[in-house]
Amino acid sequence: QVQLVESGGGLVQAGGSLRLSCAASSGRTFSAYAMGWFRQAPGKEREFVATISWNGGRTYYVDSVKGRFTISRDNAKNTLYLQMNSLKPEDTAVYYCASRIAPAVATTIYEYDYWGQGTQVTVSS
Repeated sequence: QVQLVESGGGLVQAGGSLRLSCAASSGRTFSAYAMGWFRQAPGKEREFVATISWNGGRTYYVDSVKGRFTISRDNAKNTLYLQMNSLKPEDTAVYYCASRIAPAVATTIYEYDYWGQGTQVTVSS
């Protein structure tokens, strides 16, 4: 069992930055699993944002955040990050981190096995 806890959300003006963190409880397995970030806006389905392979060697982003968001991980600290720059009002959502029992990146919710509780990001115009 892996427990994931997100933090770092908040209210920011358009053009600002936030860094989300996701702390994993299972140290032995965290470094072997691919991780991802998803988001869900009110009234919308949960959507993929970014994913990173087990060793950070491969990353992939949804087109709408490319060049603005950066996913990274520190396996020594069992922590996943999402650096978000040049934020836009349309980035407003609850952001979730997720872990999958596999080393390779993945972009759909069905490929992930563990989820955090989410952290709210609100971008004002």
